[in-house]
Amino acid sequence: MFRIFGPPGTGKTTTLLNMVDKALEDGVEPTRIAFLAFTRKAANEAKERAAERFNLDPSKDLVFFRTLHSLALTMTDIRAEQVMQDENYREFSTAIGIELGSQKKVSLEDDISTIVESNDPILGLINLARLRKVPLRLQYDLSDINFNWLTVNYVDKCLREYKESQGLFDFTDMLEHFASNDARFCPKFELCFLDEAQDLSPLQWDIAHLLDRRSNKMYCAGDDDQAIYRWAGADVDHFINLPGGSETLSKSYRVPWRIHEVAESIVNRIDRRFPKRYAPRDEAGNVMRIADVNSLDMATGEWLILSQAAYQLLPITNDLKSNGYLFSYRGRRSISEKVSEAVNGWEQLRRGRQVSGAVARIVYSYMSTGARLVRGYKKLSALDDDDLVTLDELIEHHGLLATNDMIWSEAMDKLPITDRAYVTALLRRGEKFNGRPRITASTIHGSKGGEADNVVLLTDLSTAADIQFQQSPDDTHRVFYVGVTRAKQNLYIVDAEDVSRSYDL
Repeated sequence: MFRIFGPPGTGKTTTLLNMVDKALEDGVEPTRIAFLAFTRKAANEAKERAAERFNLDPSKDLVFFRTLHSLALTMTDIRAEQVMQDENYREFSTAIGIELGSQKKVSLEDDISTIVESNDPILGLINLARLRKVPLRLQYDLSDINFNWLTVNYVDKCLREYKESQGLFDFTDMLEHFASNDARFCPKFELCFLDEAQDLSPLQWDIAHLLDRRSNKMYCAGDDDQAIYRWAGADVDHFINLPGGSETLSKSYRVPWRIHEVAESIVNRIDRRFPKRYAPRDEAGNVMRIADVNSLDMATGEWLILSQAAYQLLPITNDLKSNGYLFSYRGRRSISEKVSEAVNGWEQLRRGRQVSGAVARIVYSYMSTGARLVRGYKKLSALDDDDLVTLDELIEHHGLLATNDMIWSEAMDKLPITDRAYVTALLRRGEKFNGRPRITASTIHGSKGGEADNVVLLTDLSTAADIQFQQSPDDTHRVFYVGVTRAKQNLYIVDAEDVSRSYDL
């Protein structure tokens, strides 16, 4: 297994994709190449690039361009109807008389972060012990879970018995099933590429080594300095200690030299790491310390606002709304697409333009029957979604009472007050709120793989993170290293509110 170390912005994934291109050019059958990524986004990127360049059918030719776990899950003999879902967990919870948190519906194609997380602390603890391949009691002793050991052990025993009696499997069962059956399920490959290898758990490493045995050549790429998922079972030490050859990509195309200096000051604090050097981008960049995020003018450009914990972003997102900025937070737009379409749709109608039947329905959904609409016309049953219609036609044929002298907030009187206030602030600022937000507020963990010209980094630590920092400083150093290295031009370091509980940058 050959390792490729890719420091931030050095083109690690691109390097792997170029190697895929070279193999295809050399005549390697695409079904003999596996490209396995940690996230579905990365796997799909590789698949789309190879399909476009070599005129391949993604669904037929590139069947092994996928996430590592989806390979393991889809290649077993376990059927979809045998997969544990929320209704099974509810039934199990009732049977044992212990209330467990609901489990979101997941599919084989979901990212591993979605699959392994649990809304219930006991189920999460059990799963983490299995991913780490450690005794449950050991994982329990390492945790701060607010349940006694007898309860946790009882749930684990009953869950195993329930799954066996019902012929059901959870996702970790399927990973174990794939890994333990060796060559029974795993195809043979000419080349196998594994991205983000530093984030693999011990159980996933079992699968990686199985792939290595079943491949003529295997490359695993990652960066131990960016290993920030130990809490989810990742075993970065395994990646660091892998035998065999390695290569370090030596030039960052993202990080300018002033920001690189800050990053190096962090990474040099890490005790357990593979030593490596890389050159920054040939541009100075800027590093600035600020006391308050509100002091920044974010009217233009791409922005990432990063914190160690999600709750630290809530005051900032409230301020962004008050100031009329469009942004995304935890993967969601600050104003829904539906509200955006409704407001834009009404303003188009007011200007004498046509909108589709689908947009007209969205507009109608925010209008009161009897005040803005004639009763019985709200569903626009006579219009197809693709039909085009004007305001006059809606008034004449489709029960509309609102007229073009009404602005959006008057016509759509069912819009929540909070949405009205926010849309007003957006329009006052001149923000185009129907496109992709320029501003993203995210935890540092959620920003992995992302980048922006401007990065705002909060240095506050939560109480739990501060305790963890004292126990395992390497993990905290890696988190802030990832945060700093998202910046392409400007890094704004925000002073902590409590200097006794902060990360020193």
